[in-house]
Amino acid sequence: MEKLLISACFLEKGYKYNGLDNKLEIIDKLKEKYELIMVCPEVFGGLNTPRIPAERIENKVINQEGLDVTNNYIEGAIKSLNILKANSIKKALLKAKSPSCGYKKIYDGSFSHKLIDGNGVFVDMLLENNVEIYTEDTVLELL
Repeated sequence: MEKLLISACFLEKGYKYNGLDNKLEIIDKLKEKYELIMVCPEVFGGLNTPRIPAERIENKVINQEGLDVTNNYIEGAIKSLNILKANSIKKALLKAKSPSCGYKKIYDGSFSHKLIDGNGVFVDMLLENNVEIYTEDTVLELL
């Protein structure tokens, strides 16, 4: 069975920044086709849940209180990338708009819900490793 890297917040409560989840109704269908390998770069980087929201501003990730949490995001992305490599995974289903997992569109750093072109820290690493990226907006393409 092919393996799929997946954002932990799609599967379980306690990973989303506010301590809740982003559960997807399609998870059972994905489990029929893939072995799901769960990661959360933010938690793997030492951030707690719930946590202060953060957004990416160029090469930095700053939380809503102005604290630079870039190193947490990089550390968690590296740990998540190592899991991907150890499992020879070629596809990832990640949370859209996230400063870690956002693909093609992320929040602009103003905490006003304005989107700009860009990727999260983890997605940039995955693209450098030729991983196919999917989000909740494109999940049906995985079936």
